[in-house]
Amino acid sequence: VAPEEEKFLPHKSDGSKRPQFTDGKTSFGMSVFNLSNAIMGSGILGLSYAMSNTGIVLFLILLTCIACLSCYSIHLLLRSAGVVGIRAYEQLGLRAFGHPGKILAAVIITLHNIGAMSSYLFIVKYELPLVIQTFLGQTSSSDDWFMNGNYLIIIVSVCIILPLALMKHLGYLGYTSGFSLSCMVFFLSAVIYKRFNITCPLDTFGNHSVDTVVPDEACTTKYFTVNQETAYTIPILAFAFVCHPEVLPIYTELSNPTKRRMQSIGNVSVLGMFIMYFFTATFGYLTFYGESSISLTNQFHVHLVNLCGSTLYTI
Repeated sequence: VAPEEEKFLPHKSDGSKRPQFTDGKTSFGMSVFNLSNAIMGSGILGLSYAMSNTGIVLFLILLTCIACLSCYSIHLLLRSAGVVGIRAYEQLGLRAFGHPGKILAAVIITLHNIGAMSSYLFIVKYELPLVIQTFLGQTSSSDDWFMNGNYLIIIVSVCIILPLALMKHLGYLGYTSGFSLSCMVFFLSAVIYKRFNITCPLDTFGNHSVDTVVPDEACTTKYFTVNQETAYTIPILAFAFVCHPEVLPIYTELSNPTKRRMQSIGNVSVLGMFIMYFFTATFGYLTFYGESSISLTNQFHVHLVNLCGSTLYTI
């Protein structure tokens, strides 16, 4: 078998030892769990809003395009990593642009992780107290310390996030990633179940009077929609399949690593999340229609997020 090396970047001939591939211990299934968990994010709560402003068919077209572009970008990452014989973004930056490229790659990855973790902790702060309140059977919030979101953030960060971050091998994270995906399946099941239990027009928890006139198109399914809000759906869909900072680390930990094997992991993960996203957006949209902008963040607040949101986003 010819080595993974082509005319991409010239190798330095300074006598230094070149980086070599090393086989990891993470199985194919665990790698799929890890990459799927990297794809999945809090942006899923805005997909029904995106569909309400694009229509079902246009949303499907855009989601398919983004998924295909994501798979192709993974292919390019694996190709570049195989050419130069390294699997770290910092080393790729160093090889392409020198020391400034290495620093820039490290800074971008750090900012990306901080932003992602901040969004998760934001949800933990405001949703976990309501989860605890629901399990305790309380109808109103209390002043107890375990109902304080600031304390809960510290506890979750120290007791859950920090131990996971200190693990040296990504293979062990496959178990928590699998649990996270099971929460995702439960979330999707709850969305589908509520679709057949919430009638349209939606009664926003008694805030509307009985005399409120509801437009006929408020409960009409739209397949193609273009309006002022359509432009806001592009960033939501563009970031739906972001997992690229985790591709090379997962590739490094993979057992029997090859570009084709890792590409298969990427394709399976993207396909799985594509199905999850489409069904979540579709049933969320068919439940709330024009009110989908607040469907999975406010209206589903009691029914869905209280049950599985904090667990899903924390892991």
